[in-house]
Amino acid sequence: PPGAVLSGVARAARGGVLIKGGGPLETLGPLTAIAFDKTGTLTEGRPRITDVIVADGVTETELLRVAVAIESLSDHPLAVAVVSGGRERLGNASIPEASAARSITGRGVAASIDGQTVHVGSPRLFGEIEGNPIPESLQTNISRMESEGRTMMVVRKGPQYLGLIGLMDTPRSTAVDTLKRLRTLGITRMLMISGDNQRVADAIAAEVGLDEAWGDLMPEDKVDAIKKLKSEGKVAMVGDGVNDAPAMAHATVGIAMGAAGSDVALETADVALMADDLSHLPFAVGLSRATSRIIKQNLYVSLGVVAVLLPATILGLGIGPAVLAHEGSTLVVVFNALRLLAYKDR
Repeated sequence: PPGAVLSGVARAARGGVLIKGGGPLETLGPLTAIAFDKTGTLTEGRPRITDVIVADGVTETELLRVAVAIESLSDHPLAVAVVSGGRERLGNASIPEASAARSITGRGVAASIDGQTVHVGSPRLFGEIEGNPIPESLQTNISRMESEGRTMMVVRKGPQYLGLIGLMDTPRSTAVDTLKRLRTLGITRMLMISGDNQRVADAIAAEVGLDEAWGDLMPEDKVDAIKKLKSEGKVAMVGDGVNDAPAMAHATVGIAMGAAGSDVALETADVALMADDLSHLPFAVGLSRATSRIIKQNLYVSLGVVAVLLPATILGLGIGPAVLAHEGSTLVVVFNALRLLAYKDR
């Protein structure tokens, strides 16, 4: 078995998949469910601004200047998208200085501009903090755009709502084919877990071909989701970010998107898709199953030879032929394990 594991791990590495030992390699095969994070896993992780909707009496320039100033203080992918897209639309317009920034986990960010507190974040944020609720005119736009798969950012300066910024992430080109291949391998339960609004999660899930999407999840909610799935069978968690690491740690197998993944996710994961290519996941599952088959074959050969040689030696077979037969079976086992190096993804 160690020879088969070493060959499997080596073949995986040649295929762009880093597997941290024999345990994860063998566990990938019998998975019953796979949970995917959305941003950076099923999608490219490079959202862009698609819509800017201003409140009554507010200009687009005013809205974007404030949003860019606040989001410049964050390194979240959505914040980076707001900053880059906002600066592009603003041209040479000046950006005010923001200070005293604080992150509101899974919801958005707050900071101060000109002595006023500014909040930029998901619509749910504004139902959880003090102040006026989102105006009905803006709420109508939020509902419409979320149903189209947009992630919405609301901007409020002091008591005044300035407007909305809609962002869209592009599903990975390999996602649809990868999920189809996983289904042919017998993994019937695949779902997306996301911190995005449920309507956004549903829209992206439908686009990539997933039947289940769990939205509105904070990092601790993702852990609970994985625990629930794990109670029903072996489950893998595929993610790329810091927020995914706790859920990956609780999964049977944690799988990180290598090139785009955070250091924490890569450290936590049992498996890393180093080419940042989701299509390598079916390869890893298939290789795991091939490794398990080889291990079983080698065990049968080893135990079978021992079962024959023991009584044969007792009944008069010379020690020399017995040793040769035993060593010969060892070579068979080794060469059988080396077949994994030639494993091809079908």
